[in-house]
Amino acid sequence: MTYAFDPGPLPAVPVAGTDTLYPVRRIYCVGRNYVEHAQEMGFTGREPPFFFAKPADAVVVVADGETGAIPYPTRTSNLHYEMELVVAIGRRGSDIPAAQAAQYIFGYALGLDMTRRDLQQELRKQGRPWELGKGYDHSAPIGPIHPIASTGEITAGHIWLDLNGERKQDSDIRKLIWNVNETIEHLSGYFELNPGDLIYSGTPEGVGAVKSGDLIVGGVDGLGELRVKVA
Repeated sequence: MTYAFDPGPLPAVPVAGTDTLYPVRRIYCVGRNYVEHAQEMGFTGREPPFFFAKPADAVVVVADGETGAIPYPTRTSNLHYEMELVVAIGRRGSDIPAAQAAQYIFGYALGLDMTRRDLQQELRKQGRPWELGKGYDHSAPIGPIHPIASTGEITAGHIWLDLNGERKQDSDIRKLIWNVNETIEHLSGYFELNPGDLIYSGTPEGVGAVKSGDLIVGGVDGLGELRVKVA
């Protein structure tokens, strides 16, 4: 049995401190999962979590201590950053209770959910899917995955983002509307989660636009920094 064409390399993220790669199967993202961000986007309240997806090959891997690069995408004049804690799944499971969710976590990483905001907002007005705004090429920069065995369960910690040296996002993981374990419970009710699945857990308030040449630097306590330049 042969392929009709070369399937290309498998998207994969390095595991911090090792020579191991974590193969990416799916990318799930949680929308409006911090109160203040929901408010700045025109929404209020603790509504049930909702999810959207990015293709696995949207990841742009940035090694510790390095500065990654992403191109300014086409068909937009309003590209936004969104700093996020990323959760990497390590076990298969469905209908996972929140109390058991940590058993399914392989580790954590820093991630950016880059967004063509003008396209997203127009699609939302039309009641159409967000893929053109969210799921385009190079839209998911990510740092190395830190195994939960070394970090412990992350339920709190400073999350921040600087744009060209100016602080733009400044919050705490404890302010998630739906925390990581609750998110896994909800998501696993709709999809069977598998090793290789990444969950971008949501972004705090302070999102904004970038232009070519801008430097984005963000972090979460215990996970270092993610540095990305818009090429």
